[in-house]
Amino acid sequence: MNEQLLLKNIRNVLIRLEETIIFSLIERSQFKRNCIVYQRGGFGSAVGDDSLVGYMLHETERVHARLRRYTSPDEHPFYDDLPPPVLKQLNYRENPLQANTVNVNAGIRAHYESVMVPDLCSEGDDGQYGSAAVCDVACLQALSKRIHYGKFVAESKYQESPDTYDKLISCGDTEALLATITDAGVEARLLERVAAKAFSCSSMLLDEGLSRAFPDTAVTVYRDFIIPLTKQVELDYLYQR
Repeated sequence: MNEQLLLKNIRNVLIRLEETIIFSLIERSQFKRNCIVYQRGGFGSAVGDDSLVGYMLHETERVHARLRRYTSPDEHPFYDDLPPPVLKQLNYRENPLQANTVNVNAGIRAHYESVMVPDLCSEGDDGQYGSAAVCDVACLQALSKRIHYGKFVAESKYQESPDTYDKLISCGDTEALLATITDAGVEARLLERVAAKAFSCSSMLLDEGLSRAFPDTAVTVYRDFIIPLTKQVELDYLYQR
């Protein structure tokens, strides 16, 4: 099996992303909700008809696309009108994924703005619009990478038992397929690890105004959003595969 598909290697990537996500959420929580940054046209002609967060995200992706970020199989853009790379294309001969069009970034962004930010940030407007938008972009990109890594998880599981998966996929048994890709023990350990990391990080920042409820918020993000949506990515990938 391709080394990228070994579960221990996938697990290492996902564990590193836990710190990235937790710290990006902490960074965003230092600012108020600042609802105006999510309102389309809220900043007039300066950012066009998009929201400030959308403008920041779009411009960031334009730059990253030129540096061939989105030619990598583990990266997925939020926008589809990005410029071509200025760097010579890499040949991903070792890409273990099958061709697919799975991209759930629209759902990630909608949930982040409407659910996660209100849970994470204090209500109100502190005028820190640029800083909040920069943090939002970091959060969205980290969440996207973590959730879409489900494709690697799905391919690894498929290669371990192709006959089992082929049978379930061919008959469209989504419930059985979901049960097959689910490991309750792994999920429980993941949530325990996230809780411990979030508590450790937040305990040093309580004096700076970080909510004592932050560890619970981080666990909720994983339990109610990241894990379920990652499974959906796995299912979508397997069906397309």
